[in-house]
Amino acid sequence: MGSDMLDRWKRRDFIAAALAGSYQVAFAAGTPPVILVVGDSLSAEYGLKRGEGWVALLEKRLAGQKIAATVVNASISGDTTSGGRSRLAPLLAQHKPSIVIIELGGNDALRGLPVQMTEDNLTAMVVASQQARAKVLLVGMQMPPNYGADYTRRFAAMYAKVAGTHKTGLVPFLLKGVGDVADPLSMFQADRIHPKALAHPVMLDNVWPELKKLLK
Repeated sequence: MGSDMLDRWKRRDFIAAALAGSYQVAFAAGTPPVILVVGDSLSAEYGLKRGEGWVALLEKRLAGQKIAATVVNASISGDTTSGGRSRLAPLLAQHKPSIVIIELGGNDALRGLPVQMTEDNLTAMVVASQQARAKVLLVGMQMPPNYGADYTRRFAAMYAKVAGTHKTGLVPFLLKGVGDVADPLSMFQADRIHPKALAHPVMLDNVWPELKKLLK
């Protein structure tokens, strides 16, 4: 075999090794992280056109900032923490998320369910997500004063308690700048419960700083 032939074989082997190395790096890097959102109507675009909700806007922001991540919106209008807890395991198994955003609890309060029950369900969801090796962002809600001062206080404090105990990210109030403004009715649909499309960029801005910490 001549020297030219040997040189060609060496070059071929070098290229093959380099390509193999690049594939190994790509494999090691893995696919983009999955962000799983488990929420209720506030995250499920209730009463909105498709693409107007804060979760859809999150996808656009990630793309605009060149952040490679896949968003899976598993939110269901009317869902409670009990419902979210019961359907979380198959969602974790199917999507294998890197981050789980839990936005639930509002419907528990609307139904007058005990705060302790809601706390137990949220805790179970956080623990299950962490056992699946996902980071967790807990998105809180607050109730109006007509629910009674004690209930309102305990409900709001519940999110911080769960987040602090299990060291998760926390958005204290998803509707900050929406439900606590001078004229909140201008931000809500006719039912006075579900935010209009113009409120959802504000909601995303409440979530984004805490979510961005988990994306690092």
